[in-house]
Amino acid sequence: MNILIENVSHNYGETEVLKNINIEIKEHEIVCIVGPSGCGKSTLLKLIGGLEKPSSGKIYQIGKPPLNSLNPLTYIFQDFALLPWRNVYDNISLVLEDHKLSKNEIKEIVHNVLERTKLSDFKHVLPKNLSGGMKQRVAIARALSVKPAVMLMDEPLSALDSQTREFLMDDLVNLWLKENFTACYVTHNLEEAVRLGHKIIVLSRRPGSIHEIMNIDIPLNMRKNNKLILDEKQKYLWNLMKDEAMQADKEVIHG
Repeated sequence: MNILIENVSHNYGETEVLKNINIEIKEHEIVCIVGPSGCGKSTLLKLIGGLEKPSSGKIYQIGKPPLNSLNPLTYIFQDFALLPWRNVYDNISLVLEDHKLSKNEIKEIVHNVLERTKLSDFKHVLPKNLSGGMKQRVAIARALSVKPAVMLMDEPLSALDSQTREFLMDDLVNLWLKENFTACYVTHNLEEAVRLGHKIIVLSRRPGSIHEIMNIDIPLNMRKNNKLILDEKQKYLWNLMKDEAMQADKEVIHG
């Protein structure tokens, strides 16, 4: 399933947050969205996910979600959003309990995603006993359990230290190589964007509009071997947005 965003603009009262956004998120690609603080990155994600309605323009879902998809659009948040009184297994099963599934079907789905995300040995562990990286892996497993067409990832690694973030980027690359999932990935971290994005959308300072679209053709599993190229792309992105980023840091922000 593809997501097509056509001429989308959005306001909060008199504040114009997004202006004339046109993006296509194609099946099996990771689209990263970067830009200065307050440019509307997270707002755009909310619009794609249907949490808010754009002030103008349209967002289309083109094609069919995966077979047996329980939730075509699924969020992964930066704060993990795990229930502290439920163990890993029960945090994942939570999103399945409102669907018409038997206990055996839920058990099969949960064990499947635990195995795919290398969490099988931690299924009885409470969140308080997990590292930040492990908590985010649980959040990813929970998202996969509903067989989404598109994962909407809102700064999913920003709460992690640099070493853990590196491990999680490797996990996401390996997962994509196996699953070929589709994602819209909002981040302020340009290193993440060039490591994970097939396409990088650079938004301008508020009101956010598309400043540039960068395509990266290096396969995800080969990017660590092309660090010099990625460093150059990261430097280019920063030079593109640094002046606006410094100005935006002084403003009251939305999204």
